[in-house]
Amino acid sequence: MKNLVSIIIPFYKNFELFQICIRSVIKQTYKKIEIIIIYDGNESSIKKSLKDIQKKNKKIKLIFNHKRIGAGLSRNKGIKKSKGQFLAFIDSDDVWKKNKIEKQINFMKKNKFNLTHTSYNIINFYGKKIGNRVAKKLDYKKLISSCDIGLSTVIINKSVLKPDMLFPNLTTKEDYVFWLKLSRNGSSFFGLKKNLTDWRDTPKSLSKLVFQKLFDAFSVYYFYEKKTIIESLFRVLILSLNYLKKK
Repeated sequence: MKNLVSIIIPFYKNFELFQICIRSVIKQTYKKIEIIIIYDGNESSIKKSLKDIQKKNKKIKLIFNHKRIGAGLSRNKGIKKSKGQFLAFIDSDDVWKKNKIEKQINFMKKNKFNLTHTSYNIINFYGKKIGNRVAKKLDYKKLISSCDIGLSTVIINKSVLKPDMLFPNLTTKEDYVFWLKLSRNGSSFFGLKKNLTDWRDTPKSLSKLVFQKLFDAFSVYYFYEKKTIIESLFRVLILSLNYLKKK
């Protein structure tokens, strides 16, 4: 549907942070949206609470997974159910500024961009700002060495998607594989240099599981980018060094 933005939100636990997230989505100044929540847990009380939220907003669609499949595969379900011209992603513990979608869609339309991300603030568990990242233009050559895209800042025109361009079944780095797929054909992610998202750096964030992160990074290069073992290990080293430079 033209100009409709489909917002994909996988959710597993911490309903308190999810409530903050969904409020920021519902309050967007851009009103032509559909909100697709994919619940990856199995708590009946949370299912009831989600249904109660849905009753208050007709733009919300709910998907309940029968078993836990992870954030990436949950997003794929949301993509397949989406009806929008654009896809926007947000993790369930992150927060959008109220004009996030409006500013980004205007940026995309004005410049005829299909792949975009924005600058974002880094906040701690309690919502205090502890850093920020600045968005920039990123092509495949730059992305292959450093993943500088915040998932919750991304909006893409769904016209660029092909059947094989979905999130893989990885615990972490699933978004990185997706960005590489999208940029491999020469497309670039264009950066809107406005802090329109708060990314929450939680103590138990999956991104903090160092061994898992290194293993998944190797998987990105070896299994998905088809690099040799040696080059994959080298790429993991470069990716890790670039990550440390940003700390």
